[in-house]
Amino acid sequence: MRRYEADGFLVFEDGSALAHALGALTRFRDAFARRDLPPAPMQPLDLPQGPLSEARAKALLARAGIRFAGEHLAATAGCAARLAPALGFPVVVKICSPDIPHKTEIGGVAVNLHDEEAVRQAATEILARAATAMPDARIEGVLVAPMVQGGVETIVGVTRDPVLGPVVMFGLGGVFVEVLKDVTFRAAPFGLAEAHRMIREIRGFALLEGVRGAPPSDIDALAQLLTDLSRFAAAHAAQVIGVDLNPVRVMPKGQGVIALDALIELEGQP
Repeated sequence: MRRYEADGFLVFEDGSALAHALGALTRFRDAFARRDLPPAPMQPLDLPQGPLSEARAKALLARAGIRFAGEHLAATAGCAARLAPALGFPVVVKICSPDIPHKTEIGGVAVNLHDEEAVRQAATEILARAATAMPDARIEGVLVAPMVQGGVETIVGVTRDPVLGPVVMFGLGGVFVEVLKDVTFRAAPFGLAEAHRMIREIRGFALLEGVRGAPPSDIDALAQLLTDLSRFAAAHAAQVIGVDLNPVRVMPKGQGVIALDALIELEGQP
């Protein structure tokens, strides 16, 4: 076996492993045979230094074409209560700090708030919890956002591979990503045709097509988001370590996609 391997032969002791390897070679051949046009490169943005709060991360990604739910940053609980009615109830209130990336761990999120008083109370409690749990954290205030419902919950992200560089990840959210690991990956950047192939690779793709009377999802808008994020990742490969958009709700066809949370990890970040 060692002599065969030294001469460049692949040696398999198990027939199923050989079959999987041959299948992989076939998929590689198909991938190399494709001649998709590369997406237009994105003009690099002037990225700030240090960790970013959710609000600043969303503002940055919005410039790359990513759509988020309309929301307001409020410095105080009273301001949050005054801003909430314009968004329409129910709303969500979240702590906003570059030093608190995982808000739920400190009780920094309140959902399904139906009136101004509920918003004021929730914001007061969230700000107090943040001050107690992380007294040295820089607090920008609280984000007040509409509680977006409906659609199919997905997760989208970017990681930096030591060989491939920035890689975009996509999968269905909830139990599908946590338990079933139903995700797929692509090296950035890539165009719309590759984004569509990526979406159709996951085992749960049928949920996006519409099952049990549910309307089909806006798959075209989802493909555009994946492409836009891949262009952002490629343009900032030296500075961006990772991006996490979770959840991303894919609304019914024609209604687009909405990312509800955003986290960007930058190079040199403590």
